[in-house]
Formats: sequence, structure tokens, C-alpha cells
Amino acid sequence: MAEIKNYTLNFGPQHPAAHGVLRLVLELDGEVVQRADPHIGLLHRATEKLAESKTYIQSLPYMDRLDYVSMMANEQAYCLAIEKLLQVDVPLRAQYIRVMFAEITRLLNHLMWLGAHGFDCGAMNILIYCFREREALFDMYEAVSGARMHAAYFRPGGVYRDLPDSMPQYQVNKIRNARALAQLNENRQGTLLDFVDDFCTNFPGQVDEYETLLTDNRIWKQRTVGIGVVTPERAMNLGFTGAMLRGSGVAWDLRKKQPYDAYSLMDFDIPVGKTGDCYDRYLVRVAEMRQSNRIIKQCVDWLRANPGPVITDNHKVAAPSRESMKSNMEELIHHFKLFTEGFHVPVGDAYAAVEHPKGEFGIYIVSDGANKPYRLKIRAPGFAHLAGMDEMARGHMIADAVAIIGTMDIVFGEIDR
Repeated sequence: MAEIKNYTLNFGPQHPAAHGVLRLVLELDGEVVQRADPHIGLLHRATEKLAESKTYIQSLPYMDRLDYVSMMANEQAYCLAIEKLLQVDVPLRAQYIRVMFAEITRLLNHLMWLGAHGFDCGAMNILIYCFREREALFDMYEAVSGARMHAAYFRPGGVYRDLPDSMPQYQVNKIRNARALAQLNENRQGTLLDFVDDFCTNFPGQVDEYETLLTDNRIWKQRTVGIGVVTPERAMNLGFTGAMLRGSGVAWDLRKKQPYDAYSLMDFDIPVGKTGDCYDRYLVRVAEMRQSNRIIKQCVDWLRANPGPVITDNHKVAAPSRESMKSNMEELIHHFKLFTEGFHVPVGDAYAAVEHPKGEFGIYIVSDGANKPYRLKIRAPGFAHLAGMDEMARGHMIADAVAIIGTMDIVFGEIDR
């Protein structure tokens, strides 16, 4: 009689559900996954190595490109680690701006995740709904930094510049009449803070729309309930963080447990799940979007009432203003030295972690006193989550493997760094 063997299937790297460059080798018994072996190394950005040959400021834009849907969250951890080594104080207004943009980044990430995860599981419309809101969030990025994605806006000691007093407006062109143009520019008449405030007012209703599409949808629940269950103990042992850990019922959030920047001044809740399956992680992330909206609103209200500096006045670390640089020889020297040589960081090491949209994102820097890091180590949340793929997928079908990859919210730039 013929011997029946398990067969091996390559899932990705070109598969649309293998987000990034994931090659997943699946050992199958019929359609049931017996073993899942994630292969990485197809992208390898070498960010950690590159940082050793760049000044601290020059390495900052590399952070944006690690997890390219959570740009400013990566910058935040990097800046916090440098500030820890330099013992630099960040002005309170800069801390509020950082918190506001970290939460805007969380919304950007979760909307991308929700659209792509829904799409992977067969829900087509949700992607279009999510991208509608992402456009407004990208406009906020662009208004403040000039770039829609890779902002390089956070800097050691604060942020690059203060919030603008006006929002860019849509211009007249041949495909839009005056009435359509007026409608598009309706919420762009004031400052950036007015635009963000308007977004915060409308966003809860838009989250309700996503929930109407998915939360009680029979097909969505069949695809996610009871799939990829992780117990709280196992989630902690595997090094899960973020929504992957909170979905299993562990209320761990660095914004509450180890507050940084202005998070200790914010009022928000930590959503947690009960069963630790894909559906619970979906509910946690949707609830997180509502909490992020609350935090952004608090930041907007405070920033309106409290003007002030947005970066440290230590010109060994942050560039002087253009006006003083062009009228004062000392400031010109500071400016020149900062952008040619960078700043020297005292000997020592520091680890700083933030509650990144995907989990705990940490930067560990070792300094030997030079203007470049001696060693930079990135603690990427997605790496630990992907390591749990085998355990989460065993006994499930191939179609469920897609839902499990989706629930991890994987971006390969940070995993294969």
C-alpha cells in the first residue's frame, strides 16, 4: 500500500497575504497545517549596521523605514534613547506634539492593518473605507513635515518645528468644479490643530462604520473566532506585546505602566480581550483606535492653549533658529558643526521603549563617546509575534494561516532589519 506523506507548500514570498517578504514553509496533512516555518532574510535592511557609520541625526530617517506604516512611533523610541544618554530635557509642548503624532501614527497603522486583514479574509470594501481616513492622517503628516510617510519629524530634544498655522488646500484643476473644491477645503480653512480637531469629531462615527461592516458579520466571525488562540501565560512566554498580548487578556501597555513624554498626563483606557483569538485581537485594535482619538483630542485642546518652545535650547544637540544662525557667528558655528559632525554622546548605554502600534518597540544604544553609535539594537515587536506562527497555526487550515498572519499585523521592514 502507498505510503501517505505530509507535503510541503511554499506560502509566499509573493503571496498577497504574506505581508512584506514572508516565505512561510507549511507542512500540510491535506489542508491542515502540521508545521509552519517562517523564513526571513529576503529583505534584510541592515539598519542596525548602517547606524554604526552614520551620525545620530543621519540615522533618524532610517527609523521611518523600519515599520513603514508606523513611522513616527519608531522615531520616538530612537529619540528617547538618545535623550536618555544625553540627559536632555524635552519642552512640554514638544512632548504633547509627540504624543499627538504618536497616536495619529497608531491610527495610520491600525487602519492599514484593518483594511489589509479584512481584505485577506475576503472583505473587499473595508480597505477602501480605511484608506479614506488614512488620507486625512497623511495630510497631517505632510502639513507638519513636508512628507506624507517618512517624516523625520521627531528630533533628539523635541520636534523639528512647531505646528503650522494653515493647512494646504486643494487647488483648482480641470477635474473638480468650484463646488466640489469648496467641499474638499471646508475643514482646511484654519490651522493644523483645527483640521485635527475636525478629524477627531468625525472619526468615532467612521469607526462605527467599520464595526457595522465587520463586528457582527457572520463570515468575519467564522474566519476569526477561535482561530490562533494564545493563552495569557503563553503570550507572555513568547514575548508578545501590544494588541497580541492585550488580546489574550493581559492589560500591559507601556503608555500606562512606564509613561514617557506626556502620556502620564493623558486620560485613556487599555482595552483587553478575553479569549486570545483573532477576533479578540480585532476588537482590541478597534477599541484602541477610539482611545487614540481621545488622546489626540486632549493634545489638541492643550496645544491650543499653551504656546512655547518645541525643541531644546541646547545648541550642541539641536540646531539654532535660522534667524539667529544667519545673524550670529556662534550660532552659525553650532549649525555647521551639528550638520557636518553631529553631536557627541557620553559613553554609556541606554534602552528606550515605546508602545508602538504593534507592541513594544525598543532601541538599545551603546555609545563609546563618538558622534555615531558604537552599537544599535532594535527590539521589533513583529519579530516575536512571527516566532509564534508555528504554535498558532498548528491544527488550523491553510485559509486560517492567512487570518493568523493578518492578526499579527506584520511589516517586514522591522522584522528583517
